[in-house]
Amino acid sequence: MRLMLIETESTPNPATLKFLPGRPVMEAGTRDFASPEEAAASPLATALFTLGDVTGVFFGRDFVSVTIAPGAEWADAKPDVLGIVMDHFLADMPLFHSASAAGIAVPAEEEGGFADDPADADIIDQIKDLIETRVRPAVANDGGDIIYRGFDKGNVYLKMQGACSGCPSSTATLKHGIEALLKHYVPEVTAVHAI
Repeated sequence: MRLMLIETESTPNPATLKFLPGRPVMEAGTRDFASPEEAAASPLATALFTLGDVTGVFFGRDFVSVTIAPGAEWADAKPDVLGIVMDHFLADMPLFHSASAAGIAVPAEEEGGFADDPADADIIDQIKDLIETRVRPAVANDGGDIIYRGFDKGNVYLKMQGACSGCPSSTATLKHGIEALLKHYVPEVTAVHAI
């Protein structure tokens, strides 16, 4: 019998816990599931949603973040979530169903957002570089991800996923952390908005 230790970490969002199986979860990119319908592409996400109290599942590079409904308690949900995550990884099951495009990470620019003005290409490159090197690693530590969605007339539009989506402190992080960072390094940035 093989044993597996799955570590858990709290996140700034009290409704979300990070589960670390000690191995890669996503080889590239991330994947956010906000409903059982979206989760149909993944056996693991589907199994987690069947618990009833699960309202979100997020796959990061080396973790799975799970969000539970308001009123649900992690003391009740954690053993079931741990069991499903452990069984999935011990059985070496695929993260996504074969013959589906679900595992393909679509670059944020192609997922809808704002059409960037080619005249702003240098500014946009600076913004994307800062998000990739400074923001995303910190957000991943908290069990989520942040994706660039557009730049228009000084406004940067970002999508928050995983533990960051719906987190009580995400607005403060966005305004006081990310906006301050981007304004400091890219003077053309006047505001940051979550979409």
